[in-house]
Amino acid sequence: MNKKIGLFWLRDDFRFTKNDGLIEATSNHDQVVVFYLYKQDTYKDQEAQKWWLSKSLLNFQKRLNNLNITLEVVETNSFKIFFDKLLKKNDFAIYWNKVYEPDFLKFDEYLLHALKNKNIQHKRFKGNALNEIDEIKKSDDTPFKVFTPYWRTAEKYYSEKIPPKEKIIKKCKKKINYNKNCIEPKKILPKKNWFNNFEKIWFPDEQIALKELQNFIKERITDYSEGRNFPNIVGTSKLSPFIKFGQLHVETIWNECIKKKSKTLGTSKFLAEIGWREFNHSLINNFPHMLKNNYSKKFDKFPWEKNSKFLNFWKKGLTGYPIVDAGMRELYSTGWMHNRVRMIVGSFLVKHLLIDWKDGEKYFRNCLLDYSPASNVAGWQWVAGCGADAAPYFRIFNPILQGEKFDKEGEYVKKWVPELKNLSKKFIHKPWECNDEKFKLGIDYPAPIVKHEEARVKALNAFKQI
Repeated sequence: MNKKIGLFWLRDDFRFTKNDGLIEATSNHDQVVVFYLYKQDTYKDQEAQKWWLSKSLLNFQKRLNNLNITLEVVETNSFKIFFDKLLKKNDFAIYWNKVYEPDFLKFDEYLLHALKNKNIQHKRFKGNALNEIDEIKKSDDTPFKVFTPYWRTAEKYYSEKIPPKEKIIKKCKKKINYNKNCIEPKKILPKKNWFNNFEKIWFPDEQIALKELQNFIKERITDYSEGRNFPNIVGTSKLSPFIKFGQLHVETIWNECIKKKSKTLGTSKFLAEIGWREFNHSLINNFPHMLKNNYSKKFDKFPWEKNSKFLNFWKKGLTGYPIVDAGMRELYSTGWMHNRVRMIVGSFLVKHLLIDWKDGEKYFRNCLLDYSPASNVAGWQWVAGCGADAAPYFRIFNPILQGEKFDKEGEYVKKWVPELKNLSKKFIHKPWECNDEKFKLGIDYPAPIVKHEEARVKALNAFKQI
């Protein structure tokens, strides 16, 4: 055993299963300290995630305590300043897992170099992905820009790997503290009591995540291909926040799905969603300009409109289009939104209102528990038509037809837009056609802020300009 202290830098890996860096630290050292670096700057636009992070730290801390491992939360403005100070000591070895975002990977290079220069024992491990980013390339060694051939290659590559032997975290001899001036996880909670409702819905913890995964595989995965389109039923896995924070490793999901011997269409569709996540990470690392700008440069000339009034109606779920409003209210209330509805509300913002996708991306970033730069930016650019392998811009979702097709009885709308609960299914997705005395459009529920047909024509004309 190494006499030095083993440090594990915790990032998006709140788990015991397949946590290579933490497992290695406990295998090599009698005393291990896990530390999390909390940068206020990072989270200033991610209010909902402050709640998930705070709870994840608390729950993980409890589990680590049982193994005599301390979890310390250190507030810092800069990773570099923190590590430059840390590297003045030489009483530790350090371990961590990768996070597949350009800034993190770039900082890793700096840190690996600095640790090597100081001759400090260190090791960096694969993060929460099936394949490393540079493992999946086209035959000419360039990155894929289209999902289907990417996933075909990635899935085959991963399934042919020899699985490593599962190792487990060891209990340490005794607990020690290492960093000074640590903060309590509670300090991270958002100031507003907005998250009170989250407490009733989510429990950010690995054991819960594993249970949810089993439930999903047992009860819903077979029908996933169809079921995932209907927001009025629980047809999706709702595992995305657990994956983002690493309570679940995607390899665990893969293994559990593959154990289900009959590879149904549902299983393939579900694993393809993991494939999209991998593809999006590959995109942002190979084309990092897309994190801040259009992947497709021709969209730089698109005539977006600045309209803070409409943007506000959209955020509050007061557009007058029931399926759009239901989605936006679900998001604010639960920190999550059904995937089909994410496409509908996204399309409405960029095509009906001609508001830049970046405004939508920013609002989602603040409200989504599962926010990750790769998925959020790629998803928004897919909807806006300016991303890699994106939906063509001229394919404009009709929010009325989308509602009638995917929420036939209006159950989803009635749950989130209760002021429409007495409308019949004939009018639930177009309340402006209802002429019931008891229902007053513009008083009980807003009139549509734009007319679908007019907005569609305007969007197509705007598209012609580029």
